[in-house]
Amino acid sequence: MKRKYLCMAVGCALLAPAVFAQARQPAAPTATPQATQLDEVTVTARRRAESIQDVPVAVSAFGEEQLKDLQAATVEGLQGAVPNMNIAQGRGSANSVNVAIRGIGQPDALQTFDPGVGMYVDDVYYSRINGALFSLFDIQQLEVLRGPQGTLYGKNSTGGAIKLTTKDPFDNQGGAVELTAGDYGRLEGRVYASGQLSDTVAGSIAGAKITNDGHVRDAGTGKRYNDDDTGALRVKLAFNPADNFRATLSLDTTRQDAALTMGRPMADLRQTDLALGTVVLKPAETGKWDRRVRTSFKDGQGQYLRHSGAALAMDWDIDGQWTLKSISAYRKLKTRSFIDIDASEYELGDVLVALDQNQKSQEFQLHYDNGSSLHATFGAYYMQENVPSYQEAYADDLFALLGTPIPFLRTIDDDLRTTSTAAFAHLNWEFAPSWTVAAGVRWTKDKKDYERSTSTFWGAPMTALDETVAFAAKASWTAVTPSLSLQKAFGDNLMGYLSANRGFKSGGFNGRANSVYDTQHAKFDPEYVWTYELGLKGSSADHRFRGSAAAFYSNYSDFQARVSQDVGTFPVLNAAKLNIKGIELEGSALLGEATTLSAQLGWMDAKYDRFEDFRLDPSYPGFDPDVSHDHVPFSPDWTARVALQHVVALGDHGSLTFGGDVSYRGKTWLSVDNRAVLSQDAYTLVGLYGVWDSPQLVWQVRAGVRNLTDKQYKTEGQEFASVGNIQTAYYGLPRNGYVSLRYNF
Repeated sequence: MKRKYLCMAVGCALLAPAVFAQARQPAAPTATPQATQLDEVTVTARRRAESIQDVPVAVSAFGEEQLKDLQAATVEGLQGAVPNMNIAQGRGSANSVNVAIRGIGQPDALQTFDPGVGMYVDDVYYSRINGALFSLFDIQQLEVLRGPQGTLYGKNSTGGAIKLTTKDPFDNQGGAVELTAGDYGRLEGRVYASGQLSDTVAGSIAGAKITNDGHVRDAGTGKRYNDDDTGALRVKLAFNPADNFRATLSLDTTRQDAALTMGRPMADLRQTDLALGTVVLKPAETGKWDRRVRTSFKDGQGQYLRHSGAALAMDWDIDGQWTLKSISAYRKLKTRSFIDIDASEYELGDVLVALDQNQKSQEFQLHYDNGSSLHATFGAYYMQENVPSYQEAYADDLFALLGTPIPFLRTIDDDLRTTSTAAFAHLNWEFAPSWTVAAGVRWTKDKKDYERSTSTFWGAPMTALDETVAFAAKASWTAVTPSLSLQKAFGDNLMGYLSANRGFKSGGFNGRANSVYDTQHAKFDPEYVWTYELGLKGSSADHRFRGSAAAFYSNYSDFQARVSQDVGTFPVLNAAKLNIKGIELEGSALLGEATTLSAQLGWMDAKYDRFEDFRLDPSYPGFDPDVSHDHVPFSPDWTARVALQHVVALGDHGSLTFGGDVSYRGKTWLSVDNRAVLSQDAYTLVGLYGVWDSPQLVWQVRAGVRNLTDKQYKTEGQEFASVGNIQTAYYGLPRNGYVSLRYNF
């Protein structure tokens, strides 16, 4: 019933203007809020600045103020604001993010998998989900592109892309200081300062310090988990020595030092006793979670990250029609994370994962614009990535003899080296009045070299099982990914489009190959997806209503699925073929002169055409009757959100803004193996905020509350059922409020 009413409300919000709409809310509130139309929204979804209403792509855009109104401190705050997108903090990690768009994402957090959704900061691709839980402290705009990005973007992505653009020093003179305090010991400070150093040079510095004590507590000691302690800094220098040349140098670093990220054991945790058989160490937790936990890890065994990089972007206007752009970047990521996978005081699936990743990339773009009907982009891309890692797995309680645990340790050294090379071209041609065709093609070659060595160390009486398994392998994959769209302008304020895009995600090697058999079958093949989309974008003549509608169908093949087979065995299978279809509506309306209503609605039907899993065969020794693949993970059928904002003018005393939103998410499965306890029933979240702005917008006070009804809901899951029956769930934030003070200068 809740879903019915919420979806009806969203539909009314979208259809009442008699035009589908997609836009952001108005920019920062003014002291005298007399608005007559919605602000223009410009995006760079096709690597050039265009009105969001003219782009034949399903894209959502958020400026700095809109991100604040979402009450989003990190990119995870986008959850609920984009149709058919699932974004959450990664499994048991304080520094990674799991993203799925239209049912396509990364089903395993291990570094040997490539993301299904590309993450970009200032057009630089971030190749790992570790370090991608960005804190939003100097963002100019954030764009979410839905559907495969196989033509124009630095790295092929099957699901979509999230693009963050940081502030340009020339365009953002001055700065701001902001302090925030809130529940669970939340303390945050953000600063941004920018100015011209000369007529041709401008610089900026942005920093953030983000801390909270955590909302999960040890039942015995009182120690807190799921906390944060992050410091981030970005320095930019922009050069404009001539009218036809621009360059920006960016240096950034982020450091995080947090305690464990703890979940909740949702199934009986089991030990295998060689004499007594199966022993239940800890019964499954049921009912409402009290956010009390126990862990086998000691103080100081937390989660550390250091992420730094440098980028140089240069633009050269060769003449009135040709522009050359270069993007050079180097990034380095170091993590050392202890993860209590079984979320208990027992050692069943406890691990240490330490990465020391680096990547360098170079992209060239050559743009042609004849000033009227033709625009073309030609480009080349190169990236080289090295990901050496060291891991340990602790399982002293997995086996026992007559109640006495048998010690177990696994150590892993591996190294993944990836070289990605691509060339691409894209043409946009208005071949007749009101008709535009766009066509692109990309050739990609990904080469991977992988080395892995794993050793096991058993205690008595199983020391004879000690072994070392090692292998080295290399492979390369090539793909051609075309795109095609036809666009028709039905008038000045309405356009429709039809598009087809192919996406590709390269194959790889199983980073959990622990047996000789696994090493012989470690290689898995690429994924491919074709997505066909029909869209409509429009606005009213007075620009008070604006929005979009899109219907899509995706044919997704060779899905890379990590499954849990026998104890310590986790094969990766190109197991599935999927068909995914859906509808997405987004809209905004300016009601009167000071009230903005916006809404998003997504419906998706994601189904497997086939899923080839040997564990489903009753004749197989490892047959598991609890395994099913009836549902695609992270693919709820409905996502919806309604937001309302109203500005009250206070004359010489500034203005007050009140806002809030209600978001709904249908039932979501949190693992490839559809374990019932790792699913989340449909739920609704409510957020409220209020803002006071001084007359000259110098001071701002903001207060808000997230999860107003204190709803308890799962966001992620760990599924290693073949190891002690581990099935761990991670939960979203409880109700939390905050107050912030901002000074603009």
